[in-house]
Formats: sequence, C-alpha cells, structure tokens
Amino acid sequence: MRNRSPNEQQQFISRRRVARRLAMIGVYQWLVTANSFQDIYQYFQQDMELAEDFRKCDAAFCHQLMRCGIENAELPGLIEPFLDRKLVHVDMIEHAVLRVASCELFNHPETPYKVIVNEYVNLSKKFGADQAHKFINGVLDKVAAQTRPQEFKPRHTDRNRDTV
Repeated sequence: MRNRSPNEQQQFISRRRVARRLAMIGVYQWLVTANSFQDIYQYFQQDMELAEDFRKCDAAFCHQLMRCGIENAELPGLIEPFLDRKLVHVDMIEHAVLRVASCELFNHPETPYKVIVNEYVNLSKKFGADQAHKFINGVLDKVAAQTRPQEFKPRHTDRNRDTV
C-alpha cells in the first residue's frame, strides 16, 4: 500500500466503508430475490438512490465483495462450523453481513482482521436486529482465526524468551 496523505487516507476509508455497505445490501437483495449478481450489480448502478452512493464507493472493491458474497459456494462451509444452525436459517441481514465479511477476510489480507470485524459489526448495528452485532462479532472472530491464523499467533518479546 502506498503512502497517502491524511485526506487521501480518509477518502480511501470512506470509499471502502460505502463499498462494504453496498455489497452487504446487494447480497441481502440476492438472498431475498435470488436474482443474479449481474442483475443486482446493474440495478445498483441504475437506481437513483443507490447510484449516488455507488459513485462514492470503491467500485472495484464493492464489485469483488458483492460477487464473492453472491457466487462463492464455499462460504457456508467456512461460516457454518461457527454457527448453531445452518447459514440459511440465520436472519437475512446477518447472513448477508457474514457472507460479505467472510469474503473480505479471505480475499483482502492487506486489511487487518480487526478492522474488517469492526466494520461489519458496525453494519450489523445499523441494519441488523437489536443484539445482532454481538453474534456477528463472535462468528467473525472465529472465521478470522481460521482464515488468518498468522494474525492470531502470539507475539514473542525478549522477556518471554528463555536465556541461557
């Protein structure tokens, strides 16, 4: 990642945040309608309200997250080991959040897992049920531990090393 000015960094973060929200909405729309990724993505670009947000987002990032969230058939196998029920039985908003967040955890190692989990916990606070954010946080922490074990390895300091 190249060095950015504080203003550029803030714009980058903002564009990614909007992209995550739109990707989650797109996956939710897919869960409700079973429309194809292409139909949903095209709708996002044409709908007046969504198109305005779409212009404010990192479009390539949104495209990748939404496509993965809709088309990746391996996602239930990645998420379900950490659920007490099948993913299809999870509330649709939480289901959409888990799918998109898992895609980002798996495909974007340049973003620390804590940032990703925090972003999707915030989305679940805004769009999900009253206590959904706690559920999302718990599941995503476990998905992150599985997909990014290197970020969970304990850090050793000189104090922890045996001396001879």
